[in-house]
Amino acid sequence: MANIRTIERILGRFCKRRILVIGEIMLDKFIKGSVSRISPEAPVPVVKVKEESEILGGAGNVANNLRELGAEVSLVTFTGNDISAKHIIEICKEKGISTENILSTPRTRTIEKTRIIAEHQQVVRFDTDPVNLKLTFEENSRILKILEQKICERVDAVLLSDYGKGMFSPFLISEIIKTAGKSSIPVYVDPKAEHFKRYKRVTCVTPNITEAFSGMHLPIKHTQSEVEKLGIKIVKSLALKSLLITQGENGMTLFVRDKQKISVKHISAKAKEVYDVTGAGDTVISVFALSLAAKASFADAAFIANCAAGIVVGKLGTATTSPTEILNYIKNV
Repeated sequence: MANIRTIERILGRFCKRRILVIGEIMLDKFIKGSVSRISPEAPVPVVKVKEESEILGGAGNVANNLRELGAEVSLVTFTGNDISAKHIIEICKEKGISTENILSTPRTRTIEKTRIIAEHQQVVRFDTDPVNLKLTFEENSRILKILEQKICERVDAVLLSDYGKGMFSPFLISEIIKTAGKSSIPVYVDPKAEHFKRYKRVTCVTPNITEAFSGMHLPIKHTQSEVEKLGIKIVKSLALKSLLITQGENGMTLFVRDKQKISVKHISAKAKEVYDVTGAGDTVISVFALSLAAKASFADAAFIANCAAGIVVGKLGTATTSPTEILNYIKNV
């Protein structure tokens, strides 16, 4: 780990970075209350509602994380033409996230995830997934045109937030990587297993342990030796610059390729308390990419991202953190 002054300088450069996020946005709804009895209709708890809230999820949470960290964020995504889409636009405006590239289509509905929380525990989650979000040729072309425009405006990095909801196709993935690569713009991917092998030659892929094994069509194994063997295989197979496999309470493992050599570094988890892991992966990719854009080494970027994850899992619900909070946390770990 770098010394605290180096970390402080990296965090201080967050506010000067420009990041483009492309991915599937969601509206995360939280209904919070208390439980004092079981329903007479079925063996389920009766939640007395005390509070309801809505925040950005999916690619929106990545954009929100970056904004809270001080970066200038552009978000490219699709919604339906419905009330949830209007709520997303309103929240983005409140957060200072540009809405000019939040595109809509009448062919589908906006993705929603509703969580019922009682006594600080999630009781149930119900999802509204899109129907036929598969993009047309014109919609794909529009995304690529926005990407070219942002590259001309000197964006520092492109983050792909793939939740497997239909926005990303092999064609779109390939063209984004190719377009960014022509201008040497780093590309970071939070992947889903079905597209895993499509993310070749990007700067970094940040799967959790399940996504990493599933993406390579292998049975999941949790021993560190198996994770390291898998990581080396992924880096070679996808010709990656780096790979960051998150392992929950076991921390994360960083793989960095330098010509033919692949270095491996395990970073222990830094969480003091774990209340909710919702959105932690979004925080990891946001902080990792932003740290590299702020001239951190891969090892320092992973360390900072690990500490940021330790902060957000100590908060209930989809959470974010800030450079000041990260710095104070690092000083005390």
